[in-house]
Amino acid sequence: MKIEGSVALVTGASRGLGRHFVEQLLSRGAAKVYAAARHPDGITLDGVIPLRIDLTDQASIDAAAEAAGDITLLVNNAGVFTPGGVLSAPMADIRADMDTNYYGTLAVTRAFAPHLIANAPAAILNVLSVLAWLHPSGFGAYAAAKAAVWAQTDVVREELASHGVDVTALHVGFMDTDMTANIDAPKEDPGVVAALALDGVEHRLTEVLADERSRDVKSQLSLDRGAVTSTAPAP
Repeated sequence: MKIEGSVALVTGASRGLGRHFVEQLLSRGAAKVYAAARHPDGITLDGVIPLRIDLTDQASIDAAAEAAGDITLLVNNAGVFTPGGVLSAPMADIRADMDTNYYGTLAVTRAFAPHLIANAPAAILNVLSVLAWLHPSGFGAYAAAKAAVWAQTDVVREELASHGVDVTALHVGFMDTDMTANIDAPKEDPGVVAALALDGVEHRLTEVLADERSRDVKSQLSLDRGAVTSTAPAP
């Protein structure tokens, strides 16, 4: 789909990658941009329509869907990151990661899907992570949630394929945003990542691999990490 003339909604739009998505959409000629965040008073960009969306608050999602029924592009960018392994992190933190990143993304998609279908051709961009495929112990809860959203994205793509709604997944490693401020690792420019992702939407790609780490990890998914064999007797 074309970004120019589109009506877009970006979740998590007040800062970081979300803010860059909004800036890119405006510069590319989107007809209208809804900038959604838990605290919309923190959205300072001109030329946008602020909305409140808290991914853990269904009422806020429903209200936003009612207000923005003209959208043709949904950017599911909002999320949370909680460090820690799945055996050591508090269960409350692990549930919060899943509730926000998986169930929250799904709730937003379900709320806006009827509008996207009605306004098709349309598209959804889901912000995932290289950690959907790479699962280091210190990022267990987040990696598990993003792996679940990867599966969700594939299913949503299949369900919307016959309705004129494309679904693109963005995979990227660490970006230079507030979320990764305490992580000592090479980081990508979120402005560059946003541009690559929207290029992928315009070209109707199913995936955008926005950095070398994501491309490298994706290329290794088919490698045999040790076959699992059954010792049970044949029937």
